[in-house]
Amino acid sequence: MESLIQTATKFAPQLLILAFLAIVFLQSGIDKLTDWKGNLSFLKDHFGKTFLKNSVPLMLGVIMLGELIIGVLSIIGIIQIYTSGTMVMGFYATIIAAKVLLALLLGQRIAKDYVGAMTIVVYFMVTVFGVYLLA
Repeated sequence: MESLIQTATKFAPQLLILAFLAIVFLQSGIDKLTDWKGNLSFLKDHFGKTFLKNSVPLMLGVIMLGELIIGVLSIIGIIQIYTSGTMVMGFYATIIAAKVLLALLLGQRIAKDYVGAMTIVVYFMVTVFGVYLLA
């Protein structure tokens, strides 16, 4: 079995991307969970002039669940790399993250929040690179 330092060195890009995804998505998912009303209010206003306005609570719940799953899978992926050298769970985390980010991107474009959409592209690029590295 490789030492922790050897594993950390050998899989540094994968581990860093999974740590990044864990931080981003767990923080976001936990924020939605602990401040549901605040997030719901903001998003109802954000999507108020779109055809999505009546779907905001459902969309918020689905995105929150996805974010929490991504965060947990990312942590499991990190543990899996250290314990077995395999990257299956990390790969699943990146695939789900890419899908959630695409959903967020679509929402931002529909809401005509082009600056918000542009921000998501940065996260998406890191995530797609993670898909590539963990495949």
